[in-house]
Amino acid sequence: TIPEMIRLMEMLIARGHAYVAEGHVLFNVPSFPEYGGLSGRSRDDQIAGARVDVAPFKRDPADFVLWKPSTPDQVGWDSPWGRGRPGWHIECSAMAEKHLGLPIDIHGGGADLKFPHHENEIAQSCCAHGHHDLAAFSKYWMHNGFVTVEGEKMSKSLGNFTTAQDLLTKGIAGEAIRYVLLSAHYRQPLDWTEHGLVNARKTLDKFYRILDDLNDVADISVALPDGILDALCDDLNSPKAYAELNALAKQAADTRTAADKAAFKSAANLMGFLTADPAEWFHHGAQESD
Repeated sequence: TIPEMIRLMEMLIARGHAYVAEGHVLFNVPSFPEYGGLSGRSRDDQIAGARVDVAPFKRDPADFVLWKPSTPDQVGWDSPWGRGRPGWHIECSAMAEKHLGLPIDIHGGGADLKFPHHENEIAQSCCAHGHHDLAAFSKYWMHNGFVTVEGEKMSKSLGNFTTAQDLLTKGIAGEAIRYVLLSAHYRQPLDWTEHGLVNARKTLDKFYRILDDLNDVADISVALPDGILDALCDDLNSPKAYAELNALAKQAADTRTAADKAAFKSAANLMGFLTADPAEWFHHGAQESD
């Protein structure tokens, strides 16, 4: 998408949001007053996030590179400003517009990308088309928290990471893996621990026991409970949904009515739980313990 990136830069220059300096094309952050609206960073915070050694050709310390020159031994492409290569952010704006169209519905990413990467994407895309509403680039943003393992940062160098496939190969039930992963809100940190996996299995065992105990109660169809839907519609509030699910489980166990059993089971199924027959679940658990 190099041609699309160059076109975006030309549009930004034409609108006064970018400038050329010493073979570079830079975005002029003060030209977009809405900059910082996603992360909530103040002007001082934006400058603090800039590199310590500010290039002398920058008009403002917060300005960021859209295009930079390449030496003969570096990868590069021809452009109106000489042979060079794009900066870190411009390709995302170009690809989003080319392949998805603007505005895009949902933009995701890690919490660490909110500033400066996602702020810069917004600025580039909005300013290239003369928009000041941040939603002109993306309607919704979903930033996930980081995963730690037993309290430590998960990293390849530490070798303390695992994959869902690894766990499944070891015989860990998929529903237990899912239960742990949904136990924290997606915007919050998640600490993956063996203790958490054990507790997830215990909770699911309780759910399956209730379902098994209600085997003599008729299976009927009911609308999904409002509580579980309201929780998930509240920015995918999975911890709140868990509280609703536990309340439905208790109610079904206490009343033993077909309606409450159906409400409990449908809510669990919606979240990917109680998908197995109780006998199969406990048989798998016995093998897992062996």
